[in-house]
Amino acid sequence: MSDRAEMRGPATRRRRTTISGGGGNGAVSVKQQANGSKWHDAGEKPPQYPAKAKTDEGSRHASNNGMVDRQMGVSGQQQQQQQQLTNTTRKQRSVAEDINDRLSCHVLQESLLSSASGYSNYRGILNWCVVMLVLSNARLFLENIIKYGILVDPIQVVSLFLKDPYSWPAACLIIVSNVFILAALYTERRLAVGTISEMTGLILHIFSLTSMLIFPAFTVLTVTSMTPVGGVLSLGVYTVLFLKLYSYQDTNRWCREIRHAKAKRLTRSYSCPSVAQSNGSAVHSHVSYPGNLTHRDMYYFVFAPTLCYQLNFPRSSRIRKRFLMRRLFEMLFFMQLLVGLIQQWMVPTIQNSMKPFQEMDFSRMVERLLKLAVPNHLIWLIFFYWFFHSSMNFVAELLQFGDREFYKDWWNSETVTYFWANWNIPVHKWCLRHFYKPMLKKGTNKFLAQTAVFLVSAFFHEYLVSVPLKMFRLWAFMGMMAQVPLAWFVSRFLNGNYGNAAVWMSLIIGQPVAVLMYVHDYYVIHYGGAT
Repeated sequence: MSDRAEMRGPATRRRRTTISGGGGNGAVSVKQQANGSKWHDAGEKPPQYPAKAKTDEGSRHASNNGMVDRQMGVSGQQQQQQQQLTNTTRKQRSVAEDINDRLSCHVLQESLLSSASGYSNYRGILNWCVVMLVLSNARLFLENIIKYGILVDPIQVVSLFLKDPYSWPAACLIIVSNVFILAALYTERRLAVGTISEMTGLILHIFSLTSMLIFPAFTVLTVTSMTPVGGVLSLGVYTVLFLKLYSYQDTNRWCREIRHAKAKRLTRSYSCPSVAQSNGSAVHSHVSYPGNLTHRDMYYFVFAPTLCYQLNFPRSSRIRKRFLMRRLFEMLFFMQLLVGLIQQWMVPTIQNSMKPFQEMDFSRMVERLLKLAVPNHLIWLIFFYWFFHSSMNFVAELLQFGDREFYKDWWNSETVTYFWANWNIPVHKWCLRHFYKPMLKKGTNKFLAQTAVFLVSAFFHEYLVSVPLKMFRLWAFMGMMAQVPLAWFVSRFLNGNYGNAAVWMSLIIGQPVAVLMYVHDYYVIHYGGAT
């Protein structure tokens, strides 16, 4: 028994030592287990305590609860240990990173102004350019005021339109244009009912459209009381009407072709499929051919800010009065600003440029050209905003005309062709719809069709300048035709920002050259070369 006890003793002690580390409750349970094992090893039954059965059962439940608590305590301690280990690791990493930052401060990267850096936020530089532009022009303005004084004269503006207050040739010429408008309407009515043949109608339209270009030009050249500004205004009105009435007869001819092709019902997609209906279009009734051949429809198209006719225009739901008043205020303000800049800035510069051009002093000519480029370009930009944004939106809002895309982002032009296609959308749509695409359908080469478009544009530019000035020098015509090789050169050799810079240079330098050429020739012809 003693040997067995000695052999059992160390095992019992090891069991106590191993388990008793969990806590006090664990020690009690281990003692009970140890005593129980002693009775079992001796071959005897342990003494029975009936009165304490419930107590033993309660102690077993307590021991189970103690085991659960110990397990939860152990898991909590493990989590704390893991968190401490994580924090220690983070501290070690932060210390290592801090040491690395102290040891090395350079990484592989490009300079911001390099194209490989991918940096594109130059807003501060743009603001700097605007500030420098304002300051430089303010200096020029002060220099002009000190040198010439105040030259703005509103009464002189009236004299630009009228030589004789009792003679209004430009206004009378514009009123007479109603004859051509009504002639186009009644010709289309006769064609719609079949009273005249298609060939007869075509001849009448050709005669009317040709007369619209010849009659006002002849009037401007022969009437002595017609001023150059009045001539430009009247010829501009007739040119717009020429383009509108050409589109009017073209569109109605397409409608007759569709009707002859057994189309049961016309929709607006036949006349201009690219323009979507606006939300307010349901308020206005839709018409089909020949129900569109009315005086109301004709004169709506005449006054609408578009050159392309269609049976049903997109219409806005209402007139926004605040928007209308803002556009009206802009029109009046920018008109006064344009007149003031022309009188105060451009006229003295042009007058001082005559002598270098007469003496053919090349260095002075270049200096005067660059001096004129700044006010000329600024006036052109103001005119663009005044006409294409303020004026055309005012008319469109008044007539509830829905298509307000009068221009696109021409200032981002990287090619010359993109500029001419996006700075004047009404003219571009007309050229594309009634001139360029019909030529392509007839098998004309694309380059030849583009050249023909520039040729027509060059003709109208020269028409609007030479006839009112009563002299023919073809500077505007050659300037427009020079856009064809320039467009080829820019698209072939210049890309991206270089192409955009070339477009801006052609706008800033090209226009003052043409202005100086015409003004010089006008002064030489009418004032005998006096400066």
